[in-house]
Amino acid sequence: MTEKQSRVVSVGEVMVELARGDDGRFGLACGGDTFNTAVYLARAGVDVAYATALGDDPYSARIVDLAAAEGVASDLVIRMPGRMPGLYLIETDADGERRFHYWRDTSPARELFELPAWGAVAESLLAARLVYFSGVTLSLYSNTGLGRFLAVLEVAREKGVKVAFDSNYRPRGWRGDAARARTVYTEALKRVDIALPSFDDEAVLWGDASPQATVTRLSAFGIQEIIVKNAANDVLVAVKDAREWMPIPQVIDPVDTTAAGDSFNAGYLAARLNGEAVEAAVGAAHRLASEKIRHRGAIMPRAQRAMH
Repeated sequence: MTEKQSRVVSVGEVMVELARGDDGRFGLACGGDTFNTAVYLARAGVDVAYATALGDDPYSARIVDLAAAEGVASDLVIRMPGRMPGLYLIETDADGERRFHYWRDTSPARELFELPAWGAVAESLLAARLVYFSGVTLSLYSNTGLGRFLAVLEVAREKGVKVAFDSNYRPRGWRGDAARARTVYTEALKRVDIALPSFDDEAVLWGDASPQATVTRLSAFGIQEIIVKNAANDVLVAVKDAREWMPIPQVIDPVDTTAAGDSFNAGYLAARLNGEAVEAAVGAAHRLASEKIRHRGAIMPRAQRAMH
C-alpha cells in the first residue's frame, strides 16, 4: 500500500463545543461525531485524515491545530474565507445523559462536496484504506453533495476501499423529515462494508423492534460486518451468517455519555484494521468507550488512553 492507501479518511463536521463543567462554567473545546472517532483512531496509532470544510477564523484555526496535535491529517480540510464553523452546547443531567443545542445552519462543512476543491477530497477517498462516515455526515449535504459523495463511495469500493458507517440518526439534523433520511440512508447502506449502528437510533428511524431486527434489515443490503450497540446492554455482532451477543464487561456510571459511540467505533475499527478478530475488537471498543464516559466533553484528555 502507498502512504495514502494505508490511511483512514473520516468525513463530516467538526464544531466548536461548549460543555458545562462541575462548577457550572462552560469550557471551550471542539467535537463532532466523525471527528471524535478520527481523534480516537489516531490515538490508537491509526493513520487517519479528516475531510471537512472550515472557515478562516481563529476557531477554525484552533480546530486545525488540535487535529495536528492529535495526529489527524488535515490536508482534506478546505478553508473557506469569511466563514465560521458550527457551534454546539452540551448539557448533561445527573445520570450523565447529554442534551445538545446546535448553531450550525451556515457551517462550511455542509458545502464540502460542492466547493471547487471537492475533487481533491474525492481523489483521496478513492485512495483510502477505509472511509468512515455517519448519518450526521449525510444530514449535512444537499442532494447535489449527497449524489457526489455516494458516487465516490461506490467507485472507492470498486477499487477495494472499505466503507464503515454509523447511522447516528439525529432527527433535528434532518429537520424532522424522516422519509428523506430513510431514502438517503438506503442509498448509503448499499455502499457499506461495516455497519456500527446504535439500536435506539434504528428504532426511531426504522421502527426496529430489536437489535436482531436491525441486523436482519442491514444484512439485506449485503453488509457482512454489523455491530449493533445497545447502550449498557449486550452488543449484537453479525459477521457474514453468524450472530453472537457480546456482553459489556463492566457497566460504568457515566459522567458524560457524549462520544461514547464515537469512541466505541474507533476502538473497534482500530482493532480490526490491526488484524484483530471481531470479539477482541468489541472488547477494545468497550474499554475505550468506558474510559471516555468517565470524562466530560467529546474528546477526553490525552493522558487518559484506554488503547495502547
